[in-house]
Amino acid sequence: MTLTLTAAPAVPAAREKAPPRAWAHRWPLLPLIATVLLVAVPADGTGAGTVFGVPAADLLSGAAVLVCAGLLLGRRRRPLTPAAAVVLGLPVVGLALATVTAADPMAALPGFVRYLQIFVLVPAAVLLLVRDAQGFRAVAGALVLLGLIEGATGVHQYVTGSGASYMGEDIRAVGTFGPGDVMGMATVVGYGLVAAVAYALRARSGTSRRPRLWAGVTAALLVVPLTLSFSRGAWIATAAGALAVIALTGLRQAVRALAVLGAAGVVLVGGFGVGSEMISQRLTSITEVTSAPDRSVNDRYTMWAAAAGMWREQPATGVGLKGFPAHRDGHASIGLSAGSDTAGAGQEFRKQPLLSPHNMYLLVLSEQGLVGFVALVGSWAALLVGGVCRLVSCRARGAAAVDCGLAAVGLMTWQTVDFLYADIGGPSTVLTGIVLGLAAWWALAGPERADAA
Repeated sequence: MTLTLTAAPAVPAAREKAPPRAWAHRWPLLPLIATVLLVAVPADGTGAGTVFGVPAADLLSGAAVLVCAGLLLGRRRRPLTPAAAVVLGLPVVGLALATVTAADPMAALPGFVRYLQIFVLVPAAVLLLVRDAQGFRAVAGALVLLGLIEGATGVHQYVTGSGASYMGEDIRAVGTFGPGDVMGMATVVGYGLVAAVAYALRARSGTSRRPRLWAGVTAALLVVPLTLSFSRGAWIATAAGALAVIALTGLRQAVRALAVLGAAGVVLVGGFGVGSEMISQRLTSITEVTSAPDRSVNDRYTMWAAAAGMWREQPATGVGLKGFPAHRDGHASIGLSAGSDTAGAGQEFRKQPLLSPHNMYLLVLSEQGLVGFVALVGSWAALLVGGVCRLVSCRARGAAAVDCGLAAVGLMTWQTVDFLYADIGGPSTVLTGIVLGLAAWWALAGPERADAA
């Protein structure tokens, strides 16, 4: 008796191994992606772009937190690892203490809610809702798309002379944020540029060159609106974030990437006519902030000194959340101007009051004291250091999601450097929570997430 073996019919490759998580199960990411994209919706003092007075992006971030809470209750599992709970929960200590010790705790309460949203709840929601590397790439991709939208708007403003006023001309690129928030467009374009650089340099095996090429082209294009924002702080932060990404890809690739970025910068930034002269002056002013500061720099130094004075007066707990404006005049010198002049981009001339020191570290130190400073800045430092350590480890063992690590570390570097020249405020603030959440996902999530493609 002869036994005949018949080969089983071949199984199509697409059915042989189904994706571990189909996109149908990624619906919890939708509030996060919507939060990012709705930042582009212009909000003005008339209530446009808001829902019940709340910006649409902030409303969607609250929806993301509620979706996260609902999923956790339905699954009945421990939401965070002990390390993640400590790192993300640490800022609550300083925030609560600064609120209850404020001269007017009720006036400080809105500040407590805002800080809790940006630095605790939204990052935790991102950490829990982003389940794998594909989810991370979707949210980071939304940041890139937002940067392209705002960047295109900003370039149009420069070309048509419909931007914010700068040196007597309405040419400053501000996107949909208006002249009252000149850092808004620069922030989202900086995020998008750093993320695009990370994906252009990603080291995933088996991927085609086309996505990397498009990511590189996107990064090069975003240099233009970033330059036309005339925002020195955003220039420095973006350079730091991009250099961090490049340095962590390896020496050979770093040298090649720096050469390409240098050539792209010369080609894209050069030849702007009168704009090139303004850009050159703005770049030169970075090195002259101590020898020949302009009025904006003088105001910033004055507010920094005022913030330091508040901290010396209340070193442990600070003057309380939202307390900087009330205590500013008592600690600032007479050299502080009445406010910054804003005009253009569809807005009449206005005097915008100076209500913060434009330095997040000094703002935290003055309003929350040393306790809040250690808690909040310590949380950021843990995310950055943890992200770098995991990235080095994943590169050594050839993990598939190294591109996510590059983006997370680059964005976190951008944020920590930018906080030297800016603080929270404006429609783009909610994106700070998204960026911190992406950094937390990379630094604090389980190792299986970093190893999965």
